[in-house]
Amino acid sequence: MLRRTLVGASVAAVVVAGTVTYLVSDGSDATTSAAAQPGPGRVTQHALRDLTAASAAKKVAGLPAASTEPFSLLGVTWDKPRSELRGTVRVRTRDAASGRWSGWQEVEPATQDAPDSGESAGPGSRGGTNGLWVGPSNGVEVRVAGQGRTLPAGLRVDLVDPEGGAGGSGTSRPRAAGEGGTDVRLAAAADPVDGPSDSPAPDTSTSATPEPTDSGGAEPSPSETPPSESPSPTPTATATPTASPSGAAGAATAVTAPKPAMVSRAAWGADESLVKDPPEYDTSVKAVFVHHSDTGNSYTCAEAPSVVRSIFLYHVKSEGWNDIGYNFLVDKCGTVYEGRGGGVDRPVHGAHTYGFNTDTAGIAVLGTYTNANETPAGVAPTQAALNGVAKVAAWKLGLTGVDPTGKTTLTSMAPDGTGGKYPYGQKVSFDTISGHRDGFATACPGAQLYAKLGDIRTAAKKLTTPAVAVTLTGATNAGGRYYTKSTVTVGWKPVASATYQVRVDGAVAATPAAGASSAELTLQPGTHSVVVHATYSDGSTADSPASTVVADVTKPVFATPPALSLRRATVSTTGVPVTLGWKATDNALLNSVKATSPAAKTFAATTTSWAATAKPGTAQSWSLTAADAAGNTATSGISRSVALMPEGQSTRTGTWKKTTNSSYLGGYGLYSASKGASASWTFTGREAGLIVKRQSNVGAVVVYVDGVKVGTLDTRASTLAYRQLVWSRAWKSSGKHTIKVVVAGTSGRPTVCIDGIAYIG
Repeated sequence: MLRRTLVGASVAAVVVAGTVTYLVSDGSDATTSAAAQPGPGRVTQHALRDLTAASAAKKVAGLPAASTEPFSLLGVTWDKPRSELRGTVRVRTRDAASGRWSGWQEVEPATQDAPDSGESAGPGSRGGTNGLWVGPSNGVEVRVAGQGRTLPAGLRVDLVDPEGGAGGSGTSRPRAAGEGGTDVRLAAAADPVDGPSDSPAPDTSTSATPEPTDSGGAEPSPSETPPSESPSPTPTATATPTASPSGAAGAATAVTAPKPAMVSRAAWGADESLVKDPPEYDTSVKAVFVHHSDTGNSYTCAEAPSVVRSIFLYHVKSEGWNDIGYNFLVDKCGTVYEGRGGGVDRPVHGAHTYGFNTDTAGIAVLGTYTNANETPAGVAPTQAALNGVAKVAAWKLGLTGVDPTGKTTLTSMAPDGTGGKYPYGQKVSFDTISGHRDGFATACPGAQLYAKLGDIRTAAKKLTTPAVAVTLTGATNAGGRYYTKSTVTVGWKPVASATYQVRVDGAVAATPAAGASSAELTLQPGTHSVVVHATYSDGSTADSPASTVVADVTKPVFATPPALSLRRATVSTTGVPVTLGWKATDNALLNSVKATSPAAKTFAATTTSWAATAKPGTAQSWSLTAADAAGNTATSGISRSVALMPEGQSTRTGTWKKTTNSSYLGGYGLYSASKGASASWTFTGREAGLIVKRQSNVGAVVVYVDGVKVGTLDTRASTLAYRQLVWSRAWKSSGKHTIKVVVAGTSGRPTVCIDGIAYIG
């Protein structure tokens, strides 16, 4: 977390008697009662009060020494996340076991160490210091001394108990690692490095240089998917030799490394119910930024999960972030912890390096690694911690083909005037393994850890091997899976002196000749996992991400054949509104449905209807073709005729009058205000609909079908509309039917205007 290089002068502490007030924020479960429900952690907030003497030149706020509920980590927060605390924050705590008070410890304000997105501007977001790990404690005293007469509003001390209380809902909701978002692009996203891989330690003044343009691009690759659950018969395959690339320098930038063991969020006790919004995803990971948590060094490795859980609670409940800011954390024993949720192998957008959270990952080493002569004094990072950082950095960068000793260009996303080191939009060159201070004006990750970044790069480089990026042709990629009828060509960029195998469901399906860059596979029906396995001249090996390929020879099925029905809309002499409905399914993945007649139209696979118009007075074919992702197709269709019977062809009783207007079908309509007057049409068909004029002063008709009353239809509408198909009745098959309407004589608006019927034969 942020430790600014310049720290204001400390002030002497004066114990002032007083009572402790408990400030419970919105959504907080902090309470003064000892009957709190057990859960995965609790945050209790205590308001600080003004302690400034009338003649003092500096503003002082604090909390007198007081007993509190149990806690192990603390921090001071204030109302506005962008408001800076200019001054010194000092705390002392009482050990829960011995009852002894600690000496005064300084906690560094971390105003600008926040998400660079809307996450830090949401309700409940606050500014804050770093969290300080003090171990199990039950008492606290706080002094905040400003450099002048002002301090941020809403100052409070947040006490985090990672072991008990009700941290959120009291339950932990597992989250899928791949919810939403985009997949990692397996491609070289960094510039190649010339010369040996043993990079010297960087100049501690800076290792970032503004650049005018971005460095290299990235190429898409197959999504990582799990292998098939049930193996299918071994396919046949043939290798296709092609020319090798000229030299191996291009392939050398794409690297991969083994995935290190890590403690999952569930294992360290993340309360997923506190994470309200789904993870955000970037398009790639071009660099990692190394941090120290600046939480102190008094923790034991057995306590490290509690430290991680405390940081999570402090970020979420105290500072109002959506989740813990770091993507990964490493303790002094080298154990790696999963940080922000969303999938460790995906480009999760973190909150760790203000201005450069996009396309990067943050790795925090638990502890404080400032120089020994600073206040508070830091320690040298352990070799185990350095190894842990190197392992997770090499693996994470390798997922996107980034050389851990390379360079990359990032664009500053810190809005101007918000404290970023570089102006918004400026392109900056970074080492692909950089320190927090390279992207922001901070001492993080501490001078002693920053001096070891060169060693971390060298160690990460030794863990890498050239990555195997594959392409699949002859198959359709849908949702990260590939679909083919049986044949697919797997391609890769060969590295000099390397040999390759293509494995299907774990079995060797092809052993291409030296220099080959592709192999054609003929797969049996079913779902398969396809992997390219490389063996390099030094004996190291690497596998490409597994590609899931579905071989499918089964055609789609029209579970519900196409059916045509009348649609309630405006009718014309050249077009009757109709709906074509259907339901198509496939055993693997339906890709599309296309209409081929009476017009060409393509629908999404999930579409089950088409709002169309039919030409009256003639039979038309309505044909559909369904295609699955593998290219199998099935067709289905019907032939239907749609006809119009105008009002003049009706059999009428009572008084009806003719009204002439070109807006009616045929240029005229019939109207009647005589209650009991009727009009009927007899036809042969499978569906019929009534066509009327609608407006605000017309009334209702009683509708009869084949001599049986079916209901009363009010033709009134707020706006004038001619030729409206307002009611229909369908039958399972075509037959002779009679539709009859009788004027209902609606009070105040007895008139009805009819314009005929439409029917489907």
